Amino acid sequence: MSTKAQEVAFDRVLVDRFKSGDSAAFDEMVSRYWGRIYAMVHQLLRNQQDAEEVTQDAFIRAHRGLVNFRGESAFSTWLYQIATNLARNRYWYWWRRKRDKTVSFDQPVSDNNDTPLSEVFAAELETPEDATVTQEFVDRIAVGMEKLSPKHREILILRNVKNMSYEDIAAILGISVGTVKSRIARARESLRSKMGEEFK
Repeated sequence: MSTKAQEVAFDRVLVDRFKSGDSAAFDEMVSRYWGRIYAMVHQLLRNQQDAEEVTQDAFIRAHRGLVNFRGESAFSTWLYQIATNLARNRYWYWWRRKRDKTVSFDQPVSDNNDTPLSEVFAAELETPEDATVTQEFVDRIAVGMEKLSPKHREILILRNVKNMSYEDIAAILGISVGTVKSRIARARESLRSKMGEEFK
């Protein structure tokens, strides 16, 4: 049994316990997923306070909705879906207000992986002949990411930073695997073009 399958099976046991009236089961879910959900939301929103609020809201909604959770997808996928939708709503609210946005590409990929964000995107985009990550290059990725549409930035974060499978991304965003692949390809192409012609 793979680690992923074990996680899914364990989550299912927790969901069943919760539905049987065991409130401690939800506390276990929170401790299992809080860090992962927070890390993803923070990478989408890039603001600690907002990320904390959205993460909290995601768990409140999950707690409220869990009684109707039918288990058609994995609990983790369902939870990521709730958090992504909340983060997306928060982002659009910001965007309409023209709030100042900044990206820190020095931040680590996740709590248990301290590789900087910059290296993930660099590895994805660099040519083998030029494997040196320069600060200028990192800065240009940050600028390029800011210019991407929210849909393109979101999908690159889920794929490159969270290392999610095409199937999980499809479930979270509610689109087909084929759409995920083509959107990632378009997002990467868009990022390349926004980073300047000499990069190609």
